[in-house]
Amino acid sequence: MAGTRRVVIVGIPGVGKTTVVEHIVRILKSRNTGVRVVSFGTEMLEHAKRRGIKDRDALRKEGRDEQERLQREAAKSISVIDSEVVVIDTHAFIATPSGYYPGLPSPILDIIRPTHLISLTAKPERIFSRREQDKSRTRDPNSISGIKRELAIQDAMLSACSVHSGSPVMPVFNRDGEANDAAEKILRSVGL
Repeated sequence: MAGTRRVVIVGIPGVGKTTVVEHIVRILKSRNTGVRVVSFGTEMLEHAKRRGIKDRDALRKEGRDEQERLQREAAKSISVIDSEVVVIDTHAFIATPSGYYPGLPSPILDIIRPTHLISLTAKPERIFSRREQDKSRTRDPNSISGIKRELAIQDAMLSACSVHSGSPVMPVFNRDGEANDAAEKILRSVGL
């Protein structure tokens, strides 16, 4: 696993992260580069289901101790994935009733050992629109000012992750209709 690139990609809901990650996978496969995508939240949910938690929206309302336990279990599962590139799709923070909880606290970074940190962003107005159109999730109330605050918190959290892990952080803007360009920028930043 010494040569594995573990690329953490964060983005707040509605930034277009899933679409950009799909483009990354398509590009890498076309180049015959081994790639595996793992959603940190999905991995946490798999562990949480064993405790009776049924969906992601319930998961984020769990207490801090349970959040930490589930993060640690998910990180251990992710840390043993062997591929040329492991894309870890996650969030820099989790909005909880107690406040913003780090999505990648220090112990989790120590387990995952990321080689690159990517902060995906988009225009707040576009993020607002995408969230309003997504009826598949139970979202907290949405506002442009709230989205701007979330983007600032994401930047702060990922900067702290970079300082702790020593991994470079690259901000990438996802413009409408240009997800492929964002994917190419990410791949260049990780040397692919």
